Amino acid sequence: MAEIGVEPTPSSPSPDAARAPGREHPSAPIPVQGPSVGSNVRVPLGEGGAEIFPLILGGAEFGWNVDLESSHEILDAYAELGGNAVHTSDSFSGGRSEHIIGQWMQSRGLREDIVLAVRVGGHPDNPGLGPVSLVRAVEASLTRLRTDRIDLLYLDAATDRTTALEDTLATAEWLVDAGKVRALGAFGYSAAQLVEARIFASAGYPRITVLDVPFNILRRHEFDADLRLVAGAQGMAVTPSHALEHGFLAGRHRTRARGALSVRGAQLAANLNRRGSRTLKALDTVGAEVGVPDAAVAVAWLLAQRLVTAPIVNAFAPRHVEELAQGVGVRLSRAQLAEIARAAQ
Repeated sequence: MAEIGVEPTPSSPSPDAARAPGREHPSAPIPVQGPSVGSNVRVPLGEGGAEIFPLILGGAEFGWNVDLESSHEILDAYAELGGNAVHTSDSFSGGRSEHIIGQWMQSRGLREDIVLAVRVGGHPDNPGLGPVSLVRAVEASLTRLRTDRIDLLYLDAATDRTTALEDTLATAEWLVDAGKVRALGAFGYSAAQLVEARIFASAGYPRITVLDVPFNILRRHEFDADLRLVAGAQGMAVTPSHALEHGFLAGRHRTRARGALSVRGAQLAANLNRRGSRTLKALDTVGAEVGVPDAAVAVAWLLAQRLVTAPIVNAFAPRHVEELAQGVGVRLSRAQLAEIARAAQ
């Protein structure tokens, strides 16, 4: 027996030693160590300088249909797969989503690794995009998220049709100069408003570099020709929300009876028709061909669209994150894209 502190003489292990309890067989799989493969997959998020995984994890369900512990498990699964971009809103679950994400980032020590995107304008305490409301909304979000900055601030124009765009951008300029916001995104803006915003940017106001559009296979009309033209001309990154149409495109609601249990009003029910059924069948077929779930095919379809940088997706369980992430590695053929497009018409 070797003495403590003295290296034993090298020798060939006996067959009995190789079979001893606690010793792995030489042919055992090598355990995975270090960062995941996904940590090397990054795309630029517009011209703001951030590099992200091409799939943004949304927090719309956190604090509503998903409790704190389960939310943290979902966030852990996403980070373990190499994900680094998280999206939330001050209106999601009355701010509880931000609380949950903030607690997760702090407890895991991951704030510097995460690109944090926040949509503001819809919280009842600070509604709209007026100067006072916007500053208070950002400050409240920073407090709930336990951070000193928002990496990408989405301005929700759908909540405010009265505040002048110049006033909103002037306030955003102060937030950027103060270090509280790093880049600006838009939600609910028309093509004309985006053109106007670029004119203001030429005068020194901060540029809007990211566009969120409720866009998926069944909602192609939401990303109309005018928006596409403006986004392309301005070099904007497009981050489609509602990528799975509230879970419908994941194949989890195939009948009106089942869908009605988890539908948000008539939004999901509107898609439970012949067009939706044909689309699901096409996703089934393509998914079988490439060996991934329907949800991954829906993500891959979005990533194949010109201008799309990273869809925003929500999940109810860690396994859903794994399904969705598979879509990042799938490259659909032209024939497969055409088959899905025909089915969704």
